[in-house]
Amino acid sequence: MPSNRPSTIPNPLSRAGELSIEMTRWPSVTESNDEAAFSGRLMALLGQTAYFRKHPEQLLALDSHGDPVRQNVLALVRGKGRRCLVLAGHFDTVSIANYGSLASLACEPEALTRALIEELSNKARNPAEDKALTDLLSGDFLAGRGLLDMKSGLAAGIAALERFAELDEPPGNLLFVATPDEENQSRGMRSLRDALPAIAEKFDLDIIGGINLDASGDDGDGAEGRAIYLGSVGKFSPFAFVAGRPTHAGYAFDGVSAHMIGAEIMRAMEMNSALCDEAHGELSPAPVCLEAKDVRHGYEVTTPAHVWLSFNWLTHRRTPEDILNEFRALVGTAMRTALEAQTHNARRFFERQGSGHAMALEGQVLSYAELHKLAVTHGGQAAADRLTTLNQSPSGGEDPLAVTRQIVAATLAEAGLEGPLVIVGFSTLHYPRVHLDSAGEEGRTFERNMMFATQKCAERHRTSIKAKQFFAGISDMSFFGHRPAMEQTQLLSSSTPCSAFVDKAPDGLLSYPVVNIGPWGRDYHQKWERVHMPYAFDVLPDVIFEAAVACLEDKS
Repeated sequence: MPSNRPSTIPNPLSRAGELSIEMTRWPSVTESNDEAAFSGRLMALLGQTAYFRKHPEQLLALDSHGDPVRQNVLALVRGKGRRCLVLAGHFDTVSIANYGSLASLACEPEALTRALIEELSNKARNPAEDKALTDLLSGDFLAGRGLLDMKSGLAAGIAALERFAELDEPPGNLLFVATPDEENQSRGMRSLRDALPAIAEKFDLDIIGGINLDASGDDGDGAEGRAIYLGSVGKFSPFAFVAGRPTHAGYAFDGVSAHMIGAEIMRAMEMNSALCDEAHGELSPAPVCLEAKDVRHGYEVTTPAHVWLSFNWLTHRRTPEDILNEFRALVGTAMRTALEAQTHNARRFFERQGSGHAMALEGQVLSYAELHKLAVTHGGQAAADRLTTLNQSPSGGEDPLAVTRQIVAATLAEAGLEGPLVIVGFSTLHYPRVHLDSAGEEGRTFERNMMFATQKCAERHRTSIKAKQFFAGISDMSFFGHRPAMEQTQLLSSSTPCSAFVDKAPDGLLSYPVVNIGPWGRDYHQKWERVHMPYAFDVLPDVIFEAAVACLEDKS
């Protein structure tokens, strides 16, 4: 590629474009010190604007979690009355490791885009790489870690906030919020949710709705990415901890194969479209396995005692009780199928050998809550104390699957149980399904105002913006404006081995309708992550501004 290839960044940039690139240049990988430093940089940027130089008391940083501490950034533009709309997005990103030799450019959008064009132009390409090269050469797409997910969404929100502040008499109040940790456990948004009632009281605000600013993907012409999402998928992470009976590999039928049981559970779950939800005419994704492994260290010619599987199950309507009951029944059927197959094979083996006999095999399925109760009954207070200590300081660190696996194994040992059996529960944080339908007439009014604004902007920019029911990516939207049901929280708490992965929502939370309106692009979290600039930098800030005004001016 010629070294003098022109930049793909349009000149001059819109305000949202400038902000997008500037914030992308601030690395903020989740759990890094850069993530902790981002809030101070953003506070400084917002503090330079004319409005916040005049009203510094309306620019706040609230501690969230971590050491060094991560902070939520809040910027409030006041207008008339108490009505307030919240714009929210996250500033943490996934790792830059998958950029390989280009990692040093991962947060430099212009330089990275040129480098990717050069790299792609000089190699044999697969179809995904062909599409990436075509996009980057078009001048409509810009690459960068976090530029799509989701600093261009934050930038659009800031640009809309600044425009709102320039109105002679803003028709209400607009609160912009930037949070850490969305890519991990949404601790930023959850801490903001918990603090928001006090913030609303301090500034005398009536929060009537919110716009999440997260990005979506579109492999086509953008018609699917230019969207307002009226809800977001729910996420469950059911696990199956399988206990077999280990045996020497030369005497297979003396034991019970944990792998065979695990394989039947995998066959019943993996990509099973019959397990997809349908709601509002949209189908949820099929469940997939995130981790499957035997639980032992080192090599030995013995079958494993334990096998672990953890699944990602996205839903549009199922409750925690629905998921746990359905998963438990599926696991029970899979275990019976596996044990019957092993017994059948044993009979045929011993018939051919002319000696020996097959064991009659029966198994059981226990919930983690049932297992924990048995462990305390068996081991008494000493066992309960050991499990509590492990829960509070698991050696698995930040990996929720490793942490949960370790706690379940310890609880099974304390209970003194042997296989064949399977323990079921939830391995990590539950992300609730949310939708405007749960807000009743308030939600329907909010939807009308949002659709009025988006269609107005679509006509102005001669494009299309469609309504979609469910944002398919797991996001902070699950905790934004959502007040969890107490009975669901209790079931999740008893079924999730590690208490750190239970959302402990306090009483008195605010509840209000929320939609997602954000940028679109392709390959987020991947090396070719890129944002569609015309929409993200020009159309999106206008949509957010008009949506805010329509919502706050609502006279219905």
